[in-house]
Amino acid sequence: MALRLVADFDLRKDVLPWLRAQRAASAAPGAGAGDVLETNYESLRVLNVERNGNIIYNYKDDERNIVFGLYDCQTRKNQHLYTFEKDLQVVSCSVNREKTLLAASLVKSTEEGRRNELQPGSKCLTLLVEIHPVNNVKVLKAVDSYIWVQFLYLHVESHPLPQNQLLLISEEKYIEQFHIQVTQEDGNRVVIKNSDHLPRHRIAEDFVWTQWDMTEQRLYYIDLEKSRSILKCLQFYADQSCDLMVNQEKLCKYLTLCVFTNHTGSLCVCYSPKFDSWEQITYSVFYFHKGYSKTFTAALGSAGSHGTQGITFLNLERYVAVYLPGHFFHLLNIQHPDLICHSLFLTENNKTNDMLPHSSFQSLSGSLVLDWYSGRLYRAFLDQSYLLRFLWNTSLDCEKMAILHCVLSCGQDPQFLEGQIIQWISENVSACHSFDLIQEFIIASSYWSIYAKTSNVDTILPYSSVLTWNTEIPGITLVTEEIELPLMKVHSFKGYWEKLNSNLDYVKYAKPYLCYNNSVVKREWHNLISEEVCMRQGEQKPRLTLLLQEEDNHQKLLLGLMVSELREHLLRHLQGVEKKKIEQMVLDYVSKLLDLICHLVETCWRRHDLQSSVLHFNRPRSAAEFEVFHIMTRILEATNSLFLPLPPGFHTLHTILGVHCLPLHNLLDYIDNGVLLLTETAVTRLIKDLDNSEKNEKLKFSILVRLPPLIGQKICRVWDHPMSSNIISRTHVTQLLQNYKKQSRNSMMDKSSFSVEFLPLNYFIEILTDLESSSQALCDFEGHDNVDAQFIQEAALKHTTMLLDL
Repeated sequence: MALRLVADFDLRKDVLPWLRAQRAASAAPGAGAGDVLETNYESLRVLNVERNGNIIYNYKDDERNIVFGLYDCQTRKNQHLYTFEKDLQVVSCSVNREKTLLAASLVKSTEEGRRNELQPGSKCLTLLVEIHPVNNVKVLKAVDSYIWVQFLYLHVESHPLPQNQLLLISEEKYIEQFHIQVTQEDGNRVVIKNSDHLPRHRIAEDFVWTQWDMTEQRLYYIDLEKSRSILKCLQFYADQSCDLMVNQEKLCKYLTLCVFTNHTGSLCVCYSPKFDSWEQITYSVFYFHKGYSKTFTAALGSAGSHGTQGITFLNLERYVAVYLPGHFFHLLNIQHPDLICHSLFLTENNKTNDMLPHSSFQSLSGSLVLDWYSGRLYRAFLDQSYLLRFLWNTSLDCEKMAILHCVLSCGQDPQFLEGQIIQWISENVSACHSFDLIQEFIIASSYWSIYAKTSNVDTILPYSSVLTWNTEIPGITLVTEEIELPLMKVHSFKGYWEKLNSNLDYVKYAKPYLCYNNSVVKREWHNLISEEVCMRQGEQKPRLTLLLQEEDNHQKLLLGLMVSELREHLLRHLQGVEKKKIEQMVLDYVSKLLDLICHLVETCWRRHDLQSSVLHFNRPRSAAEFEVFHIMTRILEATNSLFLPLPPGFHTLHTILGVHCLPLHNLLDYIDNGVLLLTETAVTRLIKDLDNSEKNEKLKFSILVRLPPLIGQKICRVWDHPMSSNIISRTHVTQLLQNYKKQSRNSMMDKSSFSVEFLPLNYFIEILTDLESSSQALCDFEGHDNVDAQFIQEAALKHTTMLLDL
């Protein structure tokens, strides 16, 4: 299953054994928390999860008294908090950070099965209790409507706050905040100060829906103002609060809402209307941090698999899971929701109907999921093993794309996961038709490697190689609409609000698109090549295999250009980030690109069990070489279209495999069209390894005439052939005569040194000898001293003999 739930807490395992031990250790009847009978197990239930992870639960003892307990998630120990000696039902409960005060909302007990329903005429008591030690009880409210209570856990550095803050949310549609000061008496005894006159004020009235975020200490509610529904958020800090307002009329129609946020500054509102038909279901997600909403319509498949439970929304940080038991599981990409292919939609055909229990879940912050029915608190993870297996088996491009991003963004072991994906790519390089698999992997993996170090790159580094997606996703359709952006009233932007504000500014002002595009490198590259500018770049390279260790000036130039342009781009758009950190980010990003390409080549090499002997030309070719050559060609195509640099030695290895695998006419086509780039290392090895048979001479001549002049001159020096001697002679003469000026001279030559009396040639050789003696610096052949006038004369005579067919 794509989602894995790991239990952080289980009432039956973490609380029940302790209660039994307490009962066994208690000899006296009516022993409070320890007096639990086997028949009372069903009364044990979770009431609340506080910000620090502590879990409040309650149960009924033998005498039907209500008992409150607390499970400390840090120490993994239980603690008895308080016992109400009455047969009551608990609506809500909360304890303060210091565990000195307990607030509870209770109603009179009703018949079994309706324990949480308030009967007409009954009273709901909201109580504030001193529990360190147990002392006074103060009635905060006595009304006919439910009250929900919650202590605020505000961030403080070291010392406790001078007063406790308690929220009361009434079914009568108002929200109050109590300010409770405490004092110590008789040592450590904590009592409420001035308990008869507790300060309070109303935060909101006439709301129609609320949601509490216990981790971030935020209260969301929908307020009705002049027939408009406005989603509001109150963020509670130790010294202030901040407001967020979203004017969205659609929200008032659907009171079953979920608001999800994460540290990247995302703000999503998910809702689904009640559905009457089991043929399809509609649900919507408002991506307020992106400025649009998406409404999805999913087909429900077989009509016989009806269920009583509606849609469940789960917050998984970078994703939101939309789950309908027995029908579908939709993993929505929250951080990059633009394209539907970056979200994963699985139906009952993918065996998702038993993925999660058919239970009542509540999604909490930090990927926590509370199952009220079983009393378990889960931590939700994307199951990497399942996703990798699914990647190997699925045939849909949209699912491959979505899973690729799921695995890379949420994986706990990036290097292992990258290795698994590369293994899959090496065996399925041509499996995708809607996008380039190698491009997508390189771009996505490089993005997440940098994102792990700084989350400021969301909008300025490419997340995907795909900019549009027009292919239909089976089983689901969507409609995208622009929405009104939120309005924030914040004293100072910090933390989440700073991120959200940055996202909103990007939506409002980012013209043109700010994401880095390597096309600027392409323009600069062509300018440099046309101007024949040489650039030295001393940046570090990633680890390379022994097969790929080589100097490559062209790739070094391209790499330097990309480093320079990317540095300028990040410096321009990452305001407030140190220049040194940005420079390191650039080096890490480019190094990651090269390392991924190396890893791809190495994996293919090992998979086909190629040996170092492949690097020599005087050996028979194999089918494995064809496979590796094909994959390297695909890598080259992927990087060329994105204008990305390649590791040093890539072109040499690719050319050697090309010579092995391709017929001569195809090989020359690949060279002429730029698919194969001739390097000095590859051609030198070819010249040395192959003899001068007729077939090999034809190959060598065909390659030699396609080499750049400088490389061609070097290759001629290592090829013992009349044609190479002719080329060396011509080049040498050309260099000597470039600055030649005719002048009178007395011949000082020893004519006996020449074997033929051909006056024009003798005069020409005399000039060359004189030039050589006067300017040895013009000779550009380092380490090659046998290029002299006599060598040129012999080469000229031999070439003339060949031309005249003598």
